[in-house]
Amino acid sequence: MIKLKCIAIDDEPLALSLIEEYISRFPYLQLVRSFEDAIRGAEYLKKQPVDLLFVDINMPDITGIDLVRSLASKPIIIFTTAYKNFAFEGFELEALDYLLKPIDISRFTKAVEKALEFYNYKNNAIPGAAEESFYVYSEYRMVKINMAEIEYLESMEDYVKIHLSGQSKPILTLMSLKKALEKLPADKFKRVHRSYIIAVNKVKSIHNRKLKLADIELPIGESYTESIRTWAKNL
Repeated sequence: MIKLKCIAIDDEPLALSLIEEYISRFPYLQLVRSFEDAIRGAEYLKKQPVDLLFVDINMPDITGIDLVRSLASKPIIIFTTAYKNFAFEGFELEALDYLLKPIDISRFTKAVEKALEFYNYKNNAIPGAAEESFYVYSEYRMVKINMAEIEYLESMEDYVKIHLSGQSKPILTLMSLKKALEKLPADKFKRVHRSYIIAVNKVKSIHNRKLKLADIELPIGESYTESIRTWAKNL
């Protein structure tokens, strides 16, 4: 069985004890050390890398944000915080999740299950997992995107909206459309416009330089017309 080596850092003894107790309930988590002193915790991490770090954001000597930023090799990060307004700086660190105190076991369970799934994804522990899904950073946490659910991607300046089947709200992530296309298999996704990438199997029809999907029509860019005509013959 895979065991994720964990460290917990929190200057509040009761909060730290609760995290330690929660970790003990999961056979795939192994608590290596825990620290109330953030600086000692940071020093330990620089010498002894781990798989998963639970770290409080608001600590007196060094914030959880600065602690993570100081690490050359970053583990999977789950921030804990007593404040609803999660620090925006966490965005650049691509934390997997954040837990609002007081942390309940159901919310903790969702976070650690996501951590195990993400660990398997990064380390190819599940054959084919990397071919079926990928992760993006959205709303201060890592979000898994199943490729089979993608209908189309839409460029919004520096961001990309990922529109998924059956979801009215798209996933918004800081990424270029070019970078998004690199994550997708070329035979299943095509760029059809400077602002759009579509899932080939979600196309219902093509007419007058427009693509009909389930609930929307998208334009076909002039520079993409010829390449679309090639694969459209097989629709």
